[in-house]
Amino acid sequence: MRFAGKSALVTGAASGIGRACADRLASEGAERLLLVDRNAEALRELKLGCEVSPLFGDVGDPGFWASVDLGNIDLAVINAGVAGAGMIADLDFAEWRRILSVNLDGAFLSLQAALRAIGDGGSIVTVASAAGLKPEPGVAAYGASKAGLIQLTKVAAKEAASRGVRVNAIAPGGVETPVWDAVSMFADRAREIGRDAAFAELAAMATPLRRYATAIEIAEQIAFLLSDQASTITGSVLLSDGGYTL
Repeated sequence: MRFAGKSALVTGAASGIGRACADRLASEGAERLLLVDRNAEALRELKLGCEVSPLFGDVGDPGFWASVDLGNIDLAVINAGVAGAGMIADLDFAEWRRILSVNLDGAFLSLQAALRAIGDGGSIVTVASAAGLKPEPGVAAYGASKAGLIQLTKVAAKEAASRGVRVNAIAPGGVETPVWDAVSMFADRAREIGRDAAFAELAAMATPLRRYATAIEIAEQIAFLLSDQASTITGSVLLSDGGYTL
């Protein structure tokens, strides 16, 4: 039970990687989970076998963070994010801001709150993306937000090191999560051939291992970074992309 008695913050906890992280932390003994999401109904439906404090709000809203009291935490997973696509020449500024406000502004505010609440020796993992490392046409806003998050994570690791607090990032490639449903190319193909087949087709085209990760697999890797098994790792980016960036 790697997290016995621990208290953890997880943002974007209602589905996908965030939900899988909440499940993993609870299954490994976490005593209290503070779960943040805009989807209040989905958070209320979670049954995790430990004390759960659901926090409903927009991670990119400073007012939300000013209104919540995290108390003392030991761990944090900064995961909330949105997807989007568009070529730079055609990208509407409002769409740029929508993505950056959650993926970078929201990550900053979440990380700031976590650093203020976390005790000495704590551990934080931010969920970045391989898109923050490898440029591709049409992902300027998303890629820029995740590249910014990677640098933010590294700075936080240096700032928190004197307290023994470790801050790392994970950069997944393709993961089978609901975030893909907001990508028109995927959504269109999923309607044509089915969701599982669309994931398999994408993975075969883009990933040397010819498969995408599941949210559970990414949560297990995040749990490693959070745990004492990674006690000398900080400021690192775990690239988990099936070879996509090769």
